[in-house]
Order: sequence, then structure tokens, then C-alpha cells
Amino acid sequence: MSFIDSFVSKFNKKSTTEHKIVHAVAREVVNSAIIEAAAVLNSLHTSTNGLTAKEAHLRLANYGPNEIASEKRLSWLGRLFSNIKDPLSLLLLALGVISYFTGDIKATVLIGFMLILSVFLRFFQEVKATAAAEKLKAMVHTTACVVREGVQKEIPLKLVVPGDIIHLSAGDIVPADVRIIESRDLFINQSALTGESLPVEKHASPVAVVGGSEFEIQNLCFMGTAVESGTAVTVAITTGTSTYFGSLAKSIVGERELTSFDKGVGRFTWLMIRFIGVMVPLVFLINGFSKGNWLEAFLFALAVAVGLTPEMLPMIVTVNLSKGALDMSRKKVIVKRLNAIQNFGAMDVLCTDKTGTLTQGKVILIKHVDIAGHENEAILNYAYLNSFYQTGFKNLMDTGVLKHAPDGARDLAKEYAKVDELPFDFVRRRMSVVVEDKSGKHLLICKGAVEEVLSCSTHVVEGGKTHILKKTHHKNKQDLITQLSSEGFRLIAIAYRELPPTKRVYKIADESNLTLLGFLAFLDPAKESAGVAIKELNRYGVQVKILTGDNELVTRKICDDVGLKINRILLGSETEKMTEAELAEAVEQTTVLDKLEPAHKERVIRALQSRGHVVGFLGDGINDAPALKAADVGISVDTATDIAKESSDIILLEKNLLVLKEGAREGRKIFGNIEKYIKMAASSNFGNMFSVVGGSIFLPFLPMLPIQIIANNLLYDLSQAAIPTDSVDEEYLTKPRQWHINQIKRYMLFIGPISSIFDYLTFFMMLFVFNAWLNPALFQTGWFFESLFTQTMIVHIIRTNKIPFFQSRASWPLTLSTIGVVGIGAWLPFSPLASSLGFVPLPAFYWLLVGGMLVCYFALTQIVKRWFTRHYNND
Repeated sequence: MSFIDSFVSKFNKKSTTEHKIVHAVAREVVNSAIIEAAAVLNSLHTSTNGLTAKEAHLRLANYGPNEIASEKRLSWLGRLFSNIKDPLSLLLLALGVISYFTGDIKATVLIGFMLILSVFLRFFQEVKATAAAEKLKAMVHTTACVVREGVQKEIPLKLVVPGDIIHLSAGDIVPADVRIIESRDLFINQSALTGESLPVEKHASPVAVVGGSEFEIQNLCFMGTAVESGTAVTVAITTGTSTYFGSLAKSIVGERELTSFDKGVGRFTWLMIRFIGVMVPLVFLINGFSKGNWLEAFLFALAVAVGLTPEMLPMIVTVNLSKGALDMSRKKVIVKRLNAIQNFGAMDVLCTDKTGTLTQGKVILIKHVDIAGHENEAILNYAYLNSFYQTGFKNLMDTGVLKHAPDGARDLAKEYAKVDELPFDFVRRRMSVVVEDKSGKHLLICKGAVEEVLSCSTHVVEGGKTHILKKTHHKNKQDLITQLSSEGFRLIAIAYRELPPTKRVYKIADESNLTLLGFLAFLDPAKESAGVAIKELNRYGVQVKILTGDNELVTRKICDDVGLKINRILLGSETEKMTEAELAEAVEQTTVLDKLEPAHKERVIRALQSRGHVVGFLGDGINDAPALKAADVGISVDTATDIAKESSDIILLEKNLLVLKEGAREGRKIFGNIEKYIKMAASSNFGNMFSVVGGSIFLPFLPMLPIQIIANNLLYDLSQAAIPTDSVDEEYLTKPRQWHINQIKRYMLFIGPISSIFDYLTFFMMLFVFNAWLNPALFQTGWFFESLFTQTMIVHIIRTNKIPFFQSRASWPLTLSTIGVVGIGAWLPFSPLASSLGFVPLPAFYWLLVGGMLVCYFALTQIVKRWFTRHYNND
């Protein structure tokens, strides 16, 4: 979700009438609407030739950069504070403060060290990831077309100043609050501010402001809105925080809508906190009543609270996501939202256009033929005039015409002058330019989708002669289109109309009584890598669906070339006749959706989501923005239109489906590593509940000293800090991964009690084999090591569904950290720290018995885990 979208969602929820607040729109903007354009330019001390470089520089210094309040990069102090205010970190901090005021300095020091470990590991990884992301974001530029000293130029959006003359065309985001000076069939999508999906027409004439919504003022456009079709010349009235959008953005900057992943982690966090809230008072009361020492009971309960707190969870989540962003950055993928990486892992449907993804995106003009299939040079000449004089958004086919036209067509352009233009829009699916030859005769040249141009045509050129369009011509046309489309050609039609020079301004109604000249046939060859990428995505459980505005035959040819099996083709017109339930059922079985308009694409995305799918959408055009916003993962490319980039979560610097496969793998790897820690924390805490409560009931002394519990937890945390470096089994990566809190709870119920079984075996071993009834220190030391060993080494069982060490091995950092921590634990009873921690040396026979017991523990956990995996399909 872009910042604009994030802002709008909060703003619209906040108030449906807030747009009427007078202070939200600068008075000078409203005033500019009621006076003539020339007077507006005079008031801003500018002209249609634009500002001088010197004046622009002075205004930039005076008004500041054209930026709204946004999620600014945190200072190191601010980032550190944001990490500390996490609920688990605050809980640990509170426990440390309580330990200090109760005089337990050793516990305070250890708790402080645990807090520092959790917070600073997270802090340094975030700083590293942010620096990498900022470096990549600098490679993506959103620009505005302004006039400076009489010359049109593209400048970064932040350099736009009041008084700048700004040219707008389809696909542009309006960069400031502007007054329209000139316009041609200008339609603005204001949904970013109003929530209204239908575009509104704007024009340059002054209006009388009577009241109502400022958005109804027809000669004003506002920052953050988008040009859907048409062109305009405008002047910037206000920029940055002085704009309508900027004045409101301040109140909600920083707020973000939580993803399902955020909510899942949050639910687990509060589950653990509630668990602690029940467990700690229970342990306190049991020990207080059974042993009579309430201070000792309180300190023990406090230590239990520390031991049960999964304080490393925020660090594990952040480090995994940050590491994923860094890995993706090396593949030149810009992650605008960190959690979008995890959504990649959950994605099971990818919707994409075929141009540039399945195809090379390099459109080559191959043929220019009349309705009978004969080459006709006039078709190419007229197409060149149309593309040459077009000022709106130029697509790949326009580029193909301009690049491959012969010298004769280029010379012909010198014989004509432009009169007017009827810009392209996605309803008409055509555009026209009107040119004037040296004799003064006007010529309207129309170019667009075959059906739409044909619907406006009454005559046709065949064999060099003009005929009235008849049914036989329609049949010839259809046969030709079928033949060329089946060969993979994309077609556009060219038609014209000669007009008397009676006017200089033309309307869409003038696109009538046209003479169909012929067709341009373009070839966009399939990418060699596309077939491999589709197979790889399918192998990783991601269905690929093609959403395109092209025709069925061309799409079939491209799909055949890349090996994409077509189950069904659904047309946009067919989707309009379906209910939401019918559409959801249909898209489930459909591979290709053709002849889609922007609203169709968005509706298809939502239909897939209603079936429980996590949907990614890859798009780069103006018409893709609604679908990018609707998708769970919006993906765009660096060369996309401004509005497409703003609507996306991920930006690719290279349009390649194979990168998306890597994104899916990375997301699942991140989720897998986070899940390892969560499973261990949940099952370990659940098992410890039985052990601590049972030990507190029947033992005449504390099962473990408070300082030992905290030391145990600190060492355990150190061993788990390497989880983000761990590998994930290839089998785990082949399926989409979504958050299921109930699955975590089930895992906790089945795996957790196993550790308690062996804790109780250790209790009885220490009491009856080593007679620790009269030696509490020996008992506590024995349970400390067994507890540490089981908690630390169990990660090797939980991290994989295979047989650990033999079929799947942890990363070297994780292996070394777990072995190192176990070694430290075994050394502590014999170390200089032993007396201060309450440890005593353990007899040799203990190590033999506990070693055999731990082998049995691992074996039983592996057996239960395998049963759980098969029974609950948790692979």
C-alpha cells in the first residue's frame, strides 16, 4: 500500500465530511478558480513559458520542497525507542525495574543484558535494511513535466514550486494543487481523496464558487489525484504541506494498516502475555503458601515471568524481514513495505498482464495491410502522423511506429501541422489527432482497438479505392484478424476523415463517418525465460493467471509459446453479467481473462480473494492501478506509470517472473524461520508451566533459583539469535504459507507436555538417584542443565519435518550457537561463576543418565512431530 493509499484509507474512515473543512484547501487555490487563467498567471508572477531557473530556485528556497508529511526516516534515537516500546520489551523492562527495587541486582543485570540483546540486534538489523532500501529507492524517480524558460522538461516531483507550468497527460499523478489553463478531454480520478471511483471531467473555464465540495470545482486539480485520460496545461498554486492533501496528511502520518501477518504475531504476543498473567500469580501463590517465604516466592514468580517471556520474538521477526529485504535488494527488487515480503510467501495466485512478463515488451511493427491483407504505404504514413503528433501517453506500439517508419513518413510529417487532439481513454479505446496540410485542409486520423475504430467507420479503403463498408468487408476483416492474431500479432486499426477547416477545436463526436484505411500488425515475441518462470511458480504452488485487454487469439498464441495451459478464457463482457459468487466460481477455473477494463481487473482480484486466495498482481499501466491497490501484494516496475508505482508494495527494477519466484521463496523462508521460534516459545512455555507448577507443589524448596531461571533464559536467547540465518527445507518452500494461530496452539498442546515428562524424570532422578532432597543446590543445578539442553537443542527437531542432522541440518551459525550455549551451560557448575549463580558440580553418573534421557526426549519429540505433521498436514 502506498503512503497516499494508507492516508486515504485512514482519512475516509475518520470522517466522511472532512473535505468540507475550509482550512484544508488554501484560499488562494479556491480564489484562482473564479478568475481567468491569465489573471492567475499574473498573480503568481509566471507565464506559459514557465519560470526561469533562478526564480524556480528562489521559490524552492522560499516554499520548501514539494513533499507532504510522511513517514520520515527515524533518527537512531527514535528507532531505538520504537524498538523498546514493543509490549514484550516493555514487559522485560518492567521486570528488570521490579528486580532492582526488590534488591535482586544479579537478576537486574541479567534481565538488562537480555533486553539489550533483543533490542540492539533488532535495531542494528533495521538500520542496515533501511540503508539498503533507501539506496535502491533512490533509483526510482517520480517526475513531473514542467515548462522552465520555455522548454518542457521532466523534474523530480519534490522540485515543483508554485507558479510552475505543469503538463499533465494520462497516467500522471497531479503533483500539486493546480489551476487548469488549457485542457483536452481531461478526466481526473479523485478516488485517492474522495473514494469515488468514477473519474470526473475537468476544464479550464473560470467558475463561480457557490459552495459544496472543493472537488466539484471543475478547473482545479488536487495533489494525489490521477489523470485517467486527456491532457492539460496547468499552473501550480500550492505545493507540499500547503496543498489540500498535505494539510490533512499531517494528522495521520505514520499510521499503517496491519497485515494478517502483523495481526497474527500480535495475537501470539498477547496470548503469551495472558499466559504469563495466569501462570505467574499461580506460581507466586503456590510457593508463598507452601514454603512460607513470600519474598522468595515473589522473586521466583518474577523470574518465571522472565523465563516465559518470548522477548526475542520482535528481534526474530524484524531481523528475518530485514534480512529478506536485503536479499531482495541484491536482486534489484525494492521493497516499499517490509511485510510485503511475507505476503509474497503466502501468495498462491499471481495475476499479470502478458506484455513484458510473458513477452519481451519490445513491440516490432511487422505489417501494415488493408482489409484484404495487401500492403499499403498510406497506412504507415497516417499511423506515423498520429503517433508523431500525439502528446498523451505513448505506449509500446506508438514507439514501434515511430521507430520503424520509413523516411517517407518522416518527411510527410513536415507537410502537416497539428490542429487538435482527442486523447486516448479506456472507454473509447482509441485516440485521434487532427492535422492541417499546407492547403488548409484538415485531416482527422484515428488509431485504436479494431472493434472501436470499426464502429466509427462507414467506408473502407481496398485496393487503393474507397468503398462503402459492407457485410462482406466485415467478413474479410474478421478472417484477416483471425489469421494474424493466431500468428501472435497484435493489431490496431487506422482510419481517417477529411474535414473542412471550419474549426480549431474538435470533439469525440467528430470521430464518426471514418474511412477504415487498414491495420498495423505488431509482434511482441515471447520471453525465453517466461516458460521456465511459469513452471517454477507452479512448482512453488503459485497459479499464474493472465489478465489482459488484448484479444483471445493473440493471448492463446503467447500462452502456447510459453507453455501456459489454458483451462478457460473469460471475457470482460462476460464478467459484467455475473454475480460476485458466479464470478468467484468462474475465475477459480479460468487461466486467461481477456478484453478486461480496469474495473474488471479489480473485481477479478477481489473475487479470487473471496475464495481464500492471497493474490499478487503485477502491473505497470494506468489501467492497473485499481488492481494493484486491491491485491495482497501489488508489484510494479521502475518503468511503470507514476500511479502504478504509487499503488504498489514492491517495485522491480527488472520485469522478470523469475524474480517473483525468488520473492515467494524468500517470503516462505522468512515465515518458516519466524514460525520456528514461535513454535519453540509456545511449546516450551506450555511445558514449563506443568514443570514449574508441579515442582512448586511437591518440593520443599524452589525448583530453580530466580537467578538460575534468568540465566537459563539468557543463554537460550543467545542460542536462538541465529535463527534468521537458518536454512529452510526445500519441501517447506514449495507451498504458500499463511498464518494459522490455531495450528500454533495445537502444536503447543502436543509438543509442549513432552518436555514436562522429561523434566519430571529429571526431578525424580535428582531426588531418588542422587538424594537431592537434602541438597537443593544439586537439584537446581541438575534441572538447570537438563532444561537448558532440551530447550536449546530442540530447535534442531522443530526446525524441520525431516530427521534432524541426517536429512536436514541447521545453518552453521545456528548449529554453533546451540552447541556453544550447551557447552557454556555444562561449564557453569565448574566455573568461577558457580557460587554466585548457586551451582554445584554434578556427579559423572548424572551426565550419563541425562545424556540417555535426552536421546529418548529427542526421539519421542521426533515421533510425535511426525505424527502431528501427517495428521494435520503441517508440511
